Amino acid sequence: MTTNILTTNTLATSTLGNSSIEVTEMGFGGASLGAAGDRVSEEQVTQILQAAYDIGIRYFDTAPLYGHGLSERRLGRFLSTLPRDTFALSTKVGRLLVPEDEGERNDLMQDSEPFAIRYDYSYDAARASVEASLDRLGLDRVDVLLCHDIDIWTHGDGQPEILKTAREGILPALSDLRSEGVIGAFGLGVNEWQVCDQILEEFDVDCFLLAGRFTLLEQDPLDVFLPHCARKNVSVIIGGPYNSGILANVDRRRATYDYKPVDDARWEKAQKIREVCESHNVDLRAAALQYPLKHPAVATVIPGVWKMEELQTNMELFTAEIPPALWQDLEDAGLVRMDGIKI
Repeated sequence: MTTNILTTNTLATSTLGNSSIEVTEMGFGGASLGAAGDRVSEEQVTQILQAAYDIGIRYFDTAPLYGHGLSERRLGRFLSTLPRDTFALSTKVGRLLVPEDEGERNDLMQDSEPFAIRYDYSYDAARASVEASLDRLGLDRVDVLLCHDIDIWTHGDGQPEILKTAREGILPALSDLRSEGVIGAFGLGVNEWQVCDQILEEFDVDCFLLAGRFTLLEQDPLDVFLPHCARKNVSVIIGGPYNSGILANVDRRRATYDYKPVDDARWEKAQKIREVCESHNVDLRAAALQYPLKHPAVATVIPGVWKMEELQTNMELFTAEIPPALWQDLEDAGLVRMDGIKI
């Protein structure tokens, strides 16, 4: 019998933009539930998700990409046992799951699902994708639908054409789905803030899920994007608060940045931030989890979890006391920007 070592906590909530969707300030990033494949058993998934719910997490994020549908299926099996109004769920559109010989497998996913990915940012694909997601989830609705990866980070030189298709197809579809009451909120889920800022001028979005770009390690969105979101009352969901590992590992051999080996400059900067944190007896990971929420545009942070110990650790780090002097020292050292951020 497994003893639940987690204690129940009440997490603060925020509303996404002008919608009625409420999310807890720490959510659950469901990518690892799919990407880890058989390294995490169905029993372990259920235990982790139950523990997350028991400690007060009420926002869960997933996507067809994560484990080629495995994350949605696993998350849906658990969430379908709960009262539907007690949690918020986001998933994504832009990639359709197709038979393996009709698309491409994502190399970062360690699953054995018999599917591949085909990009499709057309109007009809948005509706087809959400219907397929609902079938995998076993739920009657999702609360937030995000257009997935229309950035240069994903598409390289082909991004301008992808963006054009999304502007004419999938984004108007998401707006219509919200007007029809099928979803409660919509936006983008991407790895670059620049494309978010473009779309912010063109569509009445509720939120953006920005992965890895507003963290303790990098704060470029403070220049234009985050103030823009604050002015327009558009919420930001922060994914990848550890920059895929560099802010969570002391062993460089295990540390990654954007899922690749860490370069010298970023590793050295991370260690300088760690030294300042340690001078205040603060775990670098605690500062990394709590920093993004200090900006008024940020509604929630969603670290990925695929082990019970990670969930326990994340909650301890998220609720750890951090003295204001730490933030001041990081700013004074030129390591972390605090302009527009409440210390």
